[in-house]
Amino acid sequence: MSHQQDRVRPSGSATALNEAYDTALLDLDGVVYAGGEAIVHAVDSLAAARAGGMHLAYVTNNALRTPDAVAEHLTELGVPAEPSDVITSAQAVARLVADQLPSGARVLAIGGEGLRVALRERGLEPVESADDDPAAVVQGYGGPDMTWGRFAEASYAVRRGLPWFASNTDLTIPGARGIAPGNGAAVEVVRIATGAEPQVAGKPLPPMHRETVLRTGAQRPIVVGDRLDTDIEGAFNGGVDSLLVLTGVTDAAQLLAAPPEHRPTYVDRDLRGLLTGQPEVTPDGDAYRCGGWTALVRGDALVLEGEGDALDGLRALCAAAWAFAGGGVCGLDAGKALASLQL
Repeated sequence: MSHQQDRVRPSGSATALNEAYDTALLDLDGVVYAGGEAIVHAVDSLAAARAGGMHLAYVTNNALRTPDAVAEHLTELGVPAEPSDVITSAQAVARLVADQLPSGARVLAIGGEGLRVALRERGLEPVESADDDPAAVVQGYGGPDMTWGRFAEASYAVRRGLPWFASNTDLTIPGARGIAPGNGAAVEVVRIATGAEPQVAGKPLPPMHRETVLRTGAQRPIVVGDRLDTDIEGAFNGGVDSLLVLTGVTDAAQLLAAPPEHRPTYVDRDLRGLLTGQPEVTPDGDAYRCGGWTALVRGDALVLEGEGDALDGLRALCAAAWAFAGGGVCGLDAGKALASLQL
């Protein structure tokens, strides 16, 4: 059952996901790679999905690199890709700006080369200073070496009343050494300095979904990501199904506490989940069963009984937690149940 109708439990699929859906809209950081290196099983899984006829599109909120650079990096990792396979939040925000400004308008670009290339693609002229007579300010992730002066430049322009756009508001970004501040953290700096609110294009908001559909032509897409508040919520807002992989920033406890818009259709360890069916979670009175596990609410805690694949146990726990929470957030104690899974 599609998660668009049922947010109480993860859905099952008797058919392998790469056969049930024509296009995978894949996040990059935390899904395909982390810190420049491919995530375990990603290369082989994507090759198998592609060989089976699935179209692979790479959808990233990271506005730093150009589609050409991203495609080149993917190809070097063993995941052949063309620039046209890559959709970035820089492209989405550039379209959003171009819809509101005349062709040739100057735009103060606070970010990296990916943002500047996307603005030029839409007929806009990126400039570097608030004194260069810009008509708007656009902010995108500029990498770890972005200087404090760039945030000040954005603040000067926004305080003058110019329209302010942001490619995305992800507070964090995963890397080889751990979790680092993302573009959302930089946006907060300018927000604090100005009191203004930007127009945001990236996941989970509609401009990014629109950009993705326009560029891929997907008919039966599935969103694949590691973040509940961008990838999964973006799928929810776009009315499409989603697969959460546990290779990035989301852990099991966060998943159990997810509100309806953050509940994925499917959950799997990594991208191997694209190549298989998904086990059904079935209700049994007040309990939920998946594989050899049964999950239920007892008092103020989630309880898990049985044995088998730990991921099936997590799926059963999700069903019990989400049913208990309904349209809210589950506040039950899940510590003992999760410890028994050793995920």
